[in-house]
Amino acid sequence: MKFKNKYRLMLYKAYFDRGLGVTNYLKYVIAGAGLVVKQVDTILWIGLIYLIFCFVVGYLWFRWRLVEAEQEVSNNYNILFRKLRRNI
Repeated sequence: MKFKNKYRLMLYKAYFDRGLGVTNYLKYVIAGAGLVVKQVDTILWIGLIYLIFCFVVGYLWFRWRLVEAEQEVSNNYNILFRKLRRNI
């Protein structure tokens, strides 16, 4: 497999992972609905829509550069980065 394809695959994975992380609590609501509702087909469709929703949210998170903003917030509270910024 070429590196370009590996990169693209990992980028799609990052989109999905970020979207899943942002909408984490929603999966518990869907799982709870799955325990209450006895219609398996409906829950599977809702789960599929949720997977697509996670991907879209993750894509937008990267597209709107919110990932960089998250990292910058993390860096502001990291002692090592504070010291590095003072010295540079």
